[in-house]
Amino acid sequence: MNGTPKFRETLVMDFLVEDRFRFRRHVLFLIFFFLMMYSARFWHWYSGIYQYYVLFFVYCVLIGMVYINIYVLVPRFFFKTKYVTYLALLIMMGVAGLNMIGYSFKFFFEDFRVENIKKEGDRGSIYEGILMCVPIILTTTTVKLLQKWISDTKRITELKNLTLQMELNELRNQINPHFLFNMLNNVKALTRTDPEKASVVIVKLSEFLRYQLYENGEEKTLLVSEIDFLSNFLNLEKIRRDNFQFNINADTGDRTVKSTFIPPNLFTTFVENAVKHSVDISSKESYVKIEIRVENKTLYFTCTNSMNPGLMVSNANYGGLGLANIKRRLELLYGNAFELDIISGEKEYTVNLKTPV
Repeated sequence: MNGTPKFRETLVMDFLVEDRFRFRRHVLFLIFFFLMMYSARFWHWYSGIYQYYVLFFVYCVLIGMVYINIYVLVPRFFFKTKYVTYLALLIMMGVAGLNMIGYSFKFFFEDFRVENIKKEGDRGSIYEGILMCVPIILTTTTVKLLQKWISDTKRITELKNLTLQMELNELRNQINPHFLFNMLNNVKALTRTDPEKASVVIVKLSEFLRYQLYENGEEKTLLVSEIDFLSNFLNLEKIRRDNFQFNINADTGDRTVKSTFIPPNLFTTFVENAVKHSVDISSKESYVKIEIRVENKTLYFTCTNSMNPGLMVSNANYGGLGLANIKRRLELLYGNAFELDIISGEKEYTVNLKTPV
């Protein structure tokens, strides 16, 4: 929907979050981590096959620290805002891990160290271990935070979309009964004054119900279907009122108009209000004029109705619940991308609506 902030998913984000990529994520990380270890110097300080024993041992210890951070410290402490506890435990784990590596070098691999670099290795191994351990831990914590942010953003976006759709449905369901209520009142009045016209109105009303059942339930409907709907509605009013005229200026044969989709009942409230307020108590001729066109991916709708001279109708009273609902619906559908201009004059009332399509 226009105006609704959408979370743009990318392949990288999916790779970091989706469960189907979990195994690949871990394999890629383990390979990357191993290449980093392999490029270090410390394991070259030892002779023969013991080089690889040292490399494998340090690799396992550091990997263990990384996964403890990812699956224990971050979710149980960092994500629960226990930052001091998390930092303390992280430091303790780092010190314990580096000491484990240092004591293992001293007691298990000391005899296999190359003689000419023993003194350099005692101090260099610790520094190199710290320089390798710290960025890896920080990187994994950052990745875990990014995963949580992506996951939370997707969840919040889905929740907003669901809430938005529920609110739109609620507003649309308020509009339809409001419209049908007025139509049934018209039928009620005609059954007393002109039963033949009342029967015609009932037939026309059945077409409205068919539209509501089969087309109005969709998220979008063809613009030409909406125009036909308005035409039927105005024809019903013309049957009921002899002094009522209407005109719909819309090129329904135009390819753009025929292929344009809009939200259902987008104009119903405006036209319904125009019909209601066009009634002249002096029985003079009243009218409703509608113009609909599509240009440059923009829909232009204008509805003008006659008014009793001297009877000024405020915007607040003109539409009541229906107009308030349609304004809210336009905000939900288009955000700030629509323009609604209502002009109240002495003899005419005009609604100008512009929306993207």
